[in-house]
Amino acid sequence: MLVERLKKLSFKKFFILGGVLILKPFLIVPTYKGTRKTISTCNECFGKKHHGDTRSNAFRHALWNYLICEQCFEITGSIEKTTEWSKRITDLHEDMSPNSKLAKEMDLHNNKIGRDLFAENQTIQLDHVEELQKMTRNAVKISSSEDIKAAKTELVYIED
Repeated sequence: MLVERLKKLSFKKFFILGGVLILKPFLIVPTYKGTRKTISTCNECFGKKHHGDTRSNAFRHALWNYLICEQCFEITGSIEKTTEWSKRITDLHEDMSPNSKLAKEMDLHNNKIGRDLFAENQTIQLDHVEELQKMTRNAVKISSSEDIKAAKTELVYIED
């Protein structure tokens, strides 16, 4: 999947991605581990349903950011550096993805929820999967950017 995604990148996007990764090479492996764990967890929990703009996709984006933070924190030892990295790498992913404007905004919002959950609960043992599943059940269906802003700390999705 990763190789196929890289093959589809334009030279400019590939160069941008390479530039980001070369600045923090020690975070590549933990980011990859967090990404793999996210996909396997979502496949177990939702099958292929997490690939649309659904509640399960909201879960995937939040979990992805949480797990990138969790994996990278072991290297950085800093919540701030870890969440900044997760934001940078997942924002870049969204910039390179062919999503609609609303889907991109939704993904960015759900990404932030995962980072915030990590930052707020890093010092305690949190069952992040269970917590995110609860949040997924209470996710807010959106149809505009204003709906996302109103959701604040809730996961959001476009379709069931």
